[in-house]
Amino acid sequence: MTKESSTSSPDPVKKKALKGIIAGGITGGIEICITFPTEYVKTQLQLDERSAKPRYTGIPDVVRQTVRSHGVSGLYRGLSVLIYGSIPKSAVRFGAFEEFKKRSVDSKGNLNAYQRLYCGLGAGVCEAIFAVTPMETVKVKFINDQQSTNPKYRGFLHGVRCIVREEGIRGTYQGVTATIMKQGSNQAIRFFVMETLKDWYRGGDPNKSVNKLVTGCFGAVAGAVSVFGNTPIDVVKTRMQGLDAKKYKGTFDCFLQIAKHEGFRAFYKGTVPRLSRVCLDVAITFMIYDSFMELFEKFWK
Repeated sequence: MTKESSTSSPDPVKKKALKGIIAGGITGGIEICITFPTEYVKTQLQLDERSAKPRYTGIPDVVRQTVRSHGVSGLYRGLSVLIYGSIPKSAVRFGAFEEFKKRSVDSKGNLNAYQRLYCGLGAGVCEAIFAVTPMETVKVKFINDQQSTNPKYRGFLHGVRCIVREEGIRGTYQGVTATIMKQGSNQAIRFFVMETLKDWYRGGDPNKSVNKLVTGCFGAVAGAVSVFGNTPIDVVKTRMQGLDAKKYKGTFDCFLQIAKHEGFRAFYKGTVPRLSRVCLDVAITFMIYDSFMELFEKFWK
């Protein structure tokens, strides 16, 4: 190959990251439309503090009260926020992972255990800063606002304008520390489990294809592990982003107040609906993402 042809050829490593960004964005939009009702139920249970009179008795009661008061569409309150946010979130997550991965793989294209954690952690921190924190803050405020007698947010743009007008840009970055902790640990766990299981399935051959149903099962396992590993952080993040966040001095103070007034079990509020959502979420996400990446590898040379 001549020097001219080598310099004019596309960089396959850079194209892999670009493919990851595009495939991740498409994946995020499809996945959230499928799984949003479970996210809504989880958030309502986490906002239903034990220190006040509980509004809900459990998952079925959240669904029943919501449908009775707002119809089935009430279970999709805040979906527009996640639609706007899930596409860039997933794009940043997978694009960052591919970028970190390309800098860490050995000559055979494999990652060791520490590198899997590092790449997943890096992907989680990037998505927390650039996409997740503002998206999650607005979403939680929307859902929390629905509990009010007279909801003040009429839609996504109106809600964002109200939040920025009343609290400034900082109002969309409430709970950023907890979100970085949550997303960093989330993706570190998930990518570590996924890459480990895939490597086991492939027998160390990074070029061997993994069956999509197998990928889905691995994703469900990765999702379950991440739920039990960081639900307490998710509870704190949700409280820090709710309409009553001003009563907490910060992330650590929120941890202390929940432990003091509600007990350890409060850190696992919403675990069951979150478990069902996350397992389905991660399974679907990796199946769709891998499918698009394989499609791109065939037709996007």
